[in-house]
Amino acid sequence: MDSFDLVTIGSGPAGEKGAAQAAYFGHKVAVVDRQARPGGAPVNSGGIPTKTLREAATYLTSFGKRDIYGVGIGLSPGLMVERLRARAAEVQETMGAAVRENLQRHDIEFIVGEATLRDGAVAVALPSGEERKLTAGVILISTGSRPFRPAGIPFDDPDVYDSDTILEMNRIPKSMVVIGAGPVGAEYASIFTALGTTVTIIDLGERMAPFLDVEVSELLRKYMEEAGTSVVLGTTGEVSRQGDRLQVKLGDGEVLDPEVVLFAAGRVGNTDELAVREAGVQCDERGRILVDDEYRTTVEGIYAAGDVIGPPALASVSSEQGRVAICHAFGIPFKDAIDPTPPFGVYTIPEVGMVGLTEEAAKAAGVDYEVGRSWFADNSRSAIAGSPAGLIKLVLNRDDRRLIGAHIIGEEAAELIHQAQAVIHTRGTIDYFIDSTYNVPTRSEAFKYAAYNALQRLAGSG
Repeated sequence: MDSFDLVTIGSGPAGEKGAAQAAYFGHKVAVVDRQARPGGAPVNSGGIPTKTLREAATYLTSFGKRDIYGVGIGLSPGLMVERLRARAAEVQETMGAAVRENLQRHDIEFIVGEATLRDGAVAVALPSGEERKLTAGVILISTGSRPFRPAGIPFDDPDVYDSDTILEMNRIPKSMVVIGAGPVGAEYASIFTALGTTVTIIDLGERMAPFLDVEVSELLRKYMEEAGTSVVLGTTGEVSRQGDRLQVKLGDGEVLDPEVVLFAAGRVGNTDELAVREAGVQCDERGRILVDDEYRTTVEGIYAAGDVIGPPALASVSSEQGRVAICHAFGIPFKDAIDPTPPFGVYTIPEVGMVGLTEEAAKAAGVDYEVGRSWFADNSRSAIAGSPAGLIKLVLNRDDRRLIGAHIIGEEAAELIHQAQAVIHTRGTIDYFIDSTYNVPTRSEAFKYAAYNALQRLAGSG
């Protein structure tokens, strides 16, 4: 039996950052993970592989650029798949190594094996078949989540995938149905459309990625449809195998016969094999652990953070949750709460970035607000780059011009949104954008013109 101050189960963002936080302040820490390459889903099956595929697909297909220049890269489907998989594997290995180096730098022991909560300790089934028992004053569960697999979807069919197994596909299909129009489904729909696949995305909801500002959500649908993706909302899809073809029957009776189906609607917590319920840790119906504001579970000394507490969080938010949980667990006077206004990014083509209140949320809260817009079609840098789609939309208080929300759709949206986040954090006004001098040509300059548009609207002339 080995004794530690902290044992973290899972080496994803919450586990890695929480472990490093504790080790930095002098605690003895071990991290347990079933995978030999640390980093969790963002490194091995989620964020980084997906975003790498997006970048590789747009480059290798000259997506969005071929019409501008009249030339582009042309690869055979077999060579295309080879290059895509090789690039994704290269980036995964690089980022996994970065996590491992961070653990080593903090003198954190990394243990590969299957963890189970047992008798107040962590029992680890090692690859050798032996078991190692770890005791700790604090246990942090950060095992993440996995794709939701509802009954009725034939995942045993070789052409039906979820958002993890899709990375194992060894070909570019001619046609695909994506079930789920949230961020994951929309991102994969964009990627395969860029690769030349005929994609139909369906969802029971009334719009794509419903947490987005309505105007931005509608623009995302518009741009995806213009790129060739079919978007069908307000319907379900019944998947079955009919002979040698898949069939997806929509709610209105229409039948699609795609080569492959990707189900990307929802996640469930990775808690089944941990025996958390047997240990007294309460979970919801999807296996997500219940925690309080300090990330304590219902068992003394056991904390949880990241996707395992749901709903699915961004890697950046999971990292902060891990740090905050550890600070509370050990009384470290460093970070006692996560950022109340985190930015969000959706890596579709084009990207979406948002921070703060949407126009609809401001209206629902009774805020006296105004908006300002600047379209990338009028921006010199976007014209040069050949990416004129999208806008920057600012949401502000009418009385003092304080920025309360920002929404961007267009290339580099997930990067640009941090400028608005900084202004919101300092309770700044749109005067920041008006008073700032921007390099020209840059996309950032669009912030200034969105602010000017807001001033015009406040004056009644916008």
